[in-house]
Amino acid sequence: MQSDPLLPETTIFEHPLTEKCRTWLRLSHLFEQLEFHQPHHEEWHARAAMSALLDVANVLARADIKSELLKELDRYRQSLSKMADSPGVDNDRLKHILQNLLRSCEGIREVSGQLGQALRGNDFLNSIVQRSSIPGGSFDFDLPQFHYWLNMPQAERLMQLDDWRHEVSPVQDAVELLLGLIRTSAVPSTEQAANGFFQKSLSTSVNVQMVRVGIPSNSGLFAEISGGKHRFSIRFMECTDWQHPTQIDRAVPFTLSTCVI
Repeated sequence: MQSDPLLPETTIFEHPLTEKCRTWLRLSHLFEQLEFHQPHHEEWHARAAMSALLDVANVLARADIKSELLKELDRYRQSLSKMADSPGVDNDRLKHILQNLLRSCEGIREVSGQLGQALRGNDFLNSIVQRSSIPGGSFDFDLPQFHYWLNMPQAERLMQLDDWRHEVSPVQDAVELLLGLIRTSAVPSTEQAANGFFQKSLSTSVNVQMVRVGIPSNSGLFAEISGGKHRFSIRFMECTDWQHPTQIDRAVPFTLSTCVI
């Protein structure tokens, strides 16, 4: 679908209201970086792809992420299965989603041990991690083996990256599936922030995963969101000098999605 050239583009600001959703968003962000940089031939893209892969392995070092993913995938399967007999439900689409959830569960369960364990146990990758904490520490004289890898033919380098990321591919599939369900679980409403501030209390009977705020990209504003399971607040900020952002003192219309699933 083409966008209307007369309508301003919208920038979406997302804020997780649970620790699990925070982790899914961070992993998705890193996988997007990996996906973008991996196909390119240039050394700087290869460096960025490697950095994203190592950051994924670092995030996955938390022992409970595997169980959290499985628990959430199972919870969504049970929750969505109950909708099968509800009026107005697209059962073909629901069946497709449930199949994807089941496939993701199986993919995560097939990973033996802790997620990302093989990456963290690789001596070559560990040498890059250890030097990366030093400013400029991944230069050629510090990591000659990394320099050699960066200058390998693209086809060989890509094959090796694919081999390393194979272990975490089920995680990417699961995270993207969960985030897709979360993001589409709410219909955006039009709201207005008086004097650049908006606050909303949340019912304790629902599990709100994420808040999504949309404002025109040309508004000169950004949304600063904070909150937890009981309430959230949004401050619309402007920054003219890129040092000291201030809350706007006028009414700001925006779209709001409170994602519950």
